[in-house]
Amino acid sequence: MPAFQPVARERLVIRPPAPEDAASLLAFELANRAWFERWVHPRDPDFYRLEAIEAAIARAAEARRADRGYQYLAFGADGRIVGGVNLRDVRRQHHRSAELGFHVGERETGRGFASAAVAWCLREAFGPLDLWRLEATVRPVNLASIRVLEHNGFVAWGRSTRCIEFDGEWSDLIHFERHA
Repeated sequence: MPAFQPVARERLVIRPPAPEDAASLLAFELANRAWFERWVHPRDPDFYRLEAIEAAIARAAEARRADRGYQYLAFGADGRIVGGVNLRDVRRQHHRSAELGFHVGERETGRGFASAAVAWCLREAFGPLDLWRLEATVRPVNLASIRVLEHNGFVAWGRSTRCIEFDGEWSDLIHFERHA
């Protein structure tokens, strides 16, 4: 794999998480915990400890070395973490694909950070990482994430009906894809 170089794009600096980011990442996750849990399943309460964040950063580095996944943090102009973007479940043989995920903090929504981070990740995925297809899934109520995907050229290709339980209710998922 080619060496990764941090790059500033669209008011952001995007790079893999490093051990020295642990305290800032924990603060970001704690500050946005309720916000994130509106859209995705809650994390185990043990995740919200410094040791757990440090272990997550180490697992992300190992996934990168093994070409299984690529996590990135997005930092605003002031150096604060504003969100993240990731490629998980990298499948090389026969597929050259991965699943895209992204998130921004509640204070950062509506400012273009998610769209910019996804655009940056597309350049990385279809450039140095040599992937062919990215997939993403979104619950239909998450209109902001749907807009981010569509803004970045993703196309909805299917819908799974009542396939995921969220807060005691069954929800659909919309499946999106984007090719290089």
